Amino acid sequence: MPNARPTLAAEARTVTGKAVARLRREGKLPAVVYGHGVPSSNVTLDAHDFSLLRRHVGPNALVDLTVDGTKPRPVLIHDVQVHPVNRRPLHADLFIVRMTEELIVDVQLVATGESEAVTRGNGTLIHAIETVRVKALPDHLPQSIEYSIESLVDFEAAIHVRDLVIPADVTLLTDPEELVARILAPRVEVAEAEAAAEGEAAEAAEAGAAAEAGEGAPTEASEGA
Repeated sequence: MPNARPTLAAEARTVTGKAVARLRREGKLPAVVYGHGVPSSNVTLDAHDFSLLRRHVGPNALVDLTVDGTKPRPVLIHDVQVHPVNRRPLHADLFIVRMTEELIVDVQLVATGESEAVTRGNGTLIHAIETVRVKALPDHLPQSIEYSIESLVDFEAAIHVRDLVIPADVTLLTDPEELVARILAPRVEVAEAEAAAEGEAAEAAEAGAAAEAGEGAPTEASEGA
């Protein structure tokens, strides 16, 4: 069966420091390749090809990297620095993996379905966490983990990490009791409840004040006193 992993070509790089700005102007992306027991090396990538690749692969997808035409090596795109305004990549870290060595990564959580507490109760879906941490072999790393919010039928229901379906070949490292999602009641209902409580408290205070005023008022003296 042919290898279906996406590929990425790189060239060895000697330019470092502020001089890499020239490489970016030429459409190249500075990057560093490193791994356990592997000396790090500076390379350049085609910026356009790299951007296209990122659009089609998940954050934990393996990519076969060749440097100056050498034998491909599996890597993870570990980190990408982007421009704060135009969001274009400025630098990439490529981590060389060993296919027999487990990796620890964060996996994106994806909510699916609909919640009656949202569609009928006008509640707001709250994501307490966006990712969970897992451990698995490089070719078993999940790109995302889906969970259904259909069980969130009211404002008391909640989904925790323990409710997620984790692949059998993946070890979950996040605390199972951690909250994943819940539905927040509409603000108008909360405001109405608070207003009602304040109204009841004010009425009770007025009634108490009237009672105290009645007890302390002077009384007419009876005849014959």
